[in-house]
Amino acid sequence: MPGGIAPFVLLVVEGRGICMMSTAWRDKQDHHLINFIGAFLAANSYRLNFLSISPDFIFNNGGLSVAFIFETSWDCGNAAAVFSRVNALKRQFKNLYVVVAVPTVEQMESFNQSYFKYGMELGCPTFVPANDPEMGFEMMLKIAHARGVCKQQDISSTMRNEREEAVQSMDAYIRVLTSIPGIDDHDANMLAQAIGSIEAIAKASESSILESTDLSRDKAETIVRFFRDPQFYLSPKIN
Repeated sequence: MPGGIAPFVLLVVEGRGICMMSTAWRDKQDHHLINFIGAFLAANSYRLNFLSISPDFIFNNGGLSVAFIFETSWDCGNAAAVFSRVNALKRQFKNLYVVVAVPTVEQMESFNQSYFKYGMELGCPTFVPANDPEMGFEMMLKIAHARGVCKQQDISSTMRNEREEAVQSMDAYIRVLTSIPGIDDHDANMLAQAIGSIEAIAKASESSILESTDLSRDKAETIVRFFRDPQFYLSPKIN
């Protein structure tokens, strides 16, 4: 390991998300960087796990997994291997980013030349240059967190829409049942809880309605007649 072997000082806190670090990637890094990553994750309430995984990192945040390749110092001599790996992993991971530390102008120029030389498609995946490894990791965490927040907002929006649709559906349900003479909101809610859909109520017998609800016999009989006797539900009613 570059910089010598030293114990990893990791402060891990349960909370916002999970960061999975490749053991193969970890073993190639300077221990100071690993310590920085551990402390930075802990400060942001992420749990860190070391696993044998294909990408260098996988973040799970808000129910969304985001994978990263993390090149801590660009080496033009290793470009072919890097881009070959990128092409392999982008087919495996829908949400893949490549973070590359390019601290010098020469490294940035070399990286740009290699990017086009190996035929990378813009945004597929997204490459994120950084001035140094620490900045690169901070950017990784921000990307993962932002993607997780967006995912949660999408889920919240979907749930809100579903709740609104459910309320609208229930309102329509109540209106149908309370159109039956003598049936009020309480009766309609009782039927919904005990029997279920309009279709199920239409098929229910008088005895099953009496057994399942607190409705009176007269109301149960009215419901059965309403759904099964055309002469009943087509005749004029005075509420």
